[in-house]
Amino acid sequence: MPLSLLLLFADILLILHVLFVAFVVLGLFAVYTGYFLNWKWVRNRLFRIVHLCAIGYVVIQAWLGVVCPLTVWEMALRAQAGAATYSGSFIQYWLHSLLYFTLPEWVFVVAYTLFGSLVLASWFVVRPNARSR
Repeated sequence: MPLSLLLLFADILLILHVLFVAFVVLGLFAVYTGYFLNWKWVRNRLFRIVHLCAIGYVVIQAWLGVVCPLTVWEMALRAQAGAATYSGSFIQYWLHSLLYFTLPEWVFVVAYTLFGSLVLASWFVVRPNARSR
């Protein structure tokens, strides 16, 4: 596979990773904001289930010490292309800076657990719509 194609796939994975993080973070912000602004869509059951599962997946990974598969795949593609990690484009540099921090692992476990607790609490504060029959 051409090196440029491997790097393109790696960049696509990086963008998907940023979008996933944005969904989790902005989704919680939207739920609580929507509560005060009376937005009906923030009570959509499917949205809330997907949102809860997304942060639940992150919390479980953190507790198990598992690296996100999107990170693993992206780095593998970059390594296969012979690219140094994140020495590429401006957008790539900033997306990487938004996602990856150098902190002790326990900090992430605590942060993800607390954030996941806020998402779980949102089920009780901003109740999703009842199931349709």
